[in-house]
Amino acid sequence: MLVTTNWINDYLKNNVSTEEQAELLTAAGFPLEGRDDLKDGDVRQDFEMTSNRGDCTCHIGLAREIAARTDNELCIPSNAVDESGSPIEETTSIENNEKDLCPLYTARVILGVDVKESPTWLANKIENRGDTPRNAVVDATNFVLFEHGQPTHVFDLDKLAGGKIIVRKATDGETFLPLGEDATPIKLTTDDLVIADAEKPVALAGVKGGADTSVTTDTKNILIESATFDPVIVREMSRRHNIASDSSFRFERGVSPRQVAPCADRLAGILLEVGGGTLCKGVLIDGKPLPEPIIVNMRTDYCRERLGNEISDDLIAEHLLSVGFEATCNEGVVSATVPYFRGDIHREIDLVEEVGRVHGYEKIAIEDSIEVRVPDSGGEAAGRQVILDSLAGMGFIECVTHSLVSVKAAEQFLCSGQTPLTIDDDRAAAEPALRPSLIPSLLTVRKHNEDNGVKHLRLAELGSVFALEGDSHSERTELALVMDASEEDAISEIRGVIDRVCNLLTATNAVSINLSENAPWLEPGGDVLIGDTVIGRVGRLATSVQKSWNLPNTMHIAQLYLGELLASYPPEVQSHPLPKQPAIERDLSLILDEGVQWSAIENALIGLNIDHLEDVSFVTTFRGKNIENGKKSLTLKLRFRDSERTLTHDEVNGPATKAIEMLTTTFSAEIRS
Repeated sequence: MLVTTNWINDYLKNNVSTEEQAELLTAAGFPLEGRDDLKDGDVRQDFEMTSNRGDCTCHIGLAREIAARTDNELCIPSNAVDESGSPIEETTSIENNEKDLCPLYTARVILGVDVKESPTWLANKIENRGDTPRNAVVDATNFVLFEHGQPTHVFDLDKLAGGKIIVRKATDGETFLPLGEDATPIKLTTDDLVIADAEKPVALAGVKGGADTSVTTDTKNILIESATFDPVIVREMSRRHNIASDSSFRFERGVSPRQVAPCADRLAGILLEVGGGTLCKGVLIDGKPLPEPIIVNMRTDYCRERLGNEISDDLIAEHLLSVGFEATCNEGVVSATVPYFRGDIHREIDLVEEVGRVHGYEKIAIEDSIEVRVPDSGGEAAGRQVILDSLAGMGFIECVTHSLVSVKAAEQFLCSGQTPLTIDDDRAAAEPALRPSLIPSLLTVRKHNEDNGVKHLRLAELGSVFALEGDSHSERTELALVMDASEEDAISEIRGVIDRVCNLLTATNAVSINLSENAPWLEPGGDVLIGDTVIGRVGRLATSVQKSWNLPNTMHIAQLYLGELLASYPPEVQSHPLPKQPAIERDLSLILDEGVQWSAIENALIGLNIDHLEDVSFVTTFRGKNIENGKKSLTLKLRFRDSERTLTHDEVNGPATKAIEMLTTTFSAEIRS
């Protein structure tokens, strides 16, 4: 944003040096980017302008910031004008057909204007800022633009077909010739907003005026446009047609309807001064009602807490008053009416920022030392990282896939009573369903790698999955595993992975798998349990599902729902010193029904609370010769130890016998010799 030192000082009671202006505005959030010393002693400065501060894209806005941080006084020029002509309704009319895109459009008319060179004071202002003076009328519009930040435009009234203005959408294929020596006609679409006369577009709204109605030395009667336009459509038109202007720069940042009329009066006054003529009585207005002022409340204690400074309630209110707010303080709450030119203020924290800027960030105390506390270990993020690190060590590749899949893919991974949860968005028309499982996405990754020559993979992903059950939707955290493995090794390998993951999260080995038909995408499949709680599914991918992805290898998958386990990570683990006394171990081989699971045996033995029993561990399972069909031989080890002395075998015989009796009674086990 280019400004000059003298021009800013025009609006301050006491002049401020170039260096001080730069220092004050940089402290207020507008860093100095460049400086040029001019021949007449003035200085041109370039300040960085953030997109939310449209109010400071002008000299008065920056002067207001300087006045707020000093004891200076802001001096805003008068907008008084002499309306001595005929009623404006006798000369022209306006029609606003797009009030949502043009909330306010106003027009004034000056008859008998003399378009000539600008007076020295006006030409110098325009030239020192870095622009080329054109004529008194054009320079006056630029003057108001750079003074108030309000874009305006002047049409040659006699060139307007029908003597009227219409704000409308362009018709498809309509052409428009913008102002400029090298300008070429552009083709418009129905997405463009134009200012038109009775026959054609005469301006691209908020972006550029048209050559057909431009002001020349032959112009005698002019129509002054002062309006505001939707920032989004101005930005879109500017980008679409590759036309940027000082007007579009400001409209894109927001121009309040409340400044439209005062700036029109300011421009009319200057035009009468530099070009003469007679101002018609009245203003033509078409648009929405002016917006009501916004009132934001701020707790003064909250302000002091956020800034870390002990600022009095009165001083907080004074700081807000200095930058244009109407502020009153009552019982620790400041009620601030936001000035029309501050479209970026909506919340309590916005007022806190204003107080901090005006008070001075440099005044916020910096402590010589601060207290630092080591954060608690664990938490969901730590649990996630531990799992993914462990899986990487077991040869799995972590994937991050999109949360949307096709409806067909989603339906293959839904349980009874569930339906896909979809979004209504044209951009996601091909894949509108939120994934009910991570498996479809991992299968797509697997297929992509298969097509690129990668034949064996282990894939893993940890993320959220969704489903619709009745009228309510569910969301949970799933760990999905997909692996290529032979039929002989697959179950033992993926079971080992599941055991390791669950052990990391629970510090126990109480994982079991029960055959189940709850998941139609598995054949066969089973539920993964910790104790009596189902935490997931595991099995071989159904042939029909595998064919949908055209995968040649047999795929084995697991789905673990780890939300609660991750939330309680890390598990409580107790450390014990290494034993000083020797242990006595007893191996037991049992003939059991095939359906008896190791976890049930382990839990039953631990539940006996046998004296001196330190550990129960699985050794092996045997099926084959001398073992009848439907049975299996399971070998386990019991370890006994006393922490204070060496046990004798006689002391162990009783507890071992108790364990055998329980196994034969509870599980109908036959003890092998």
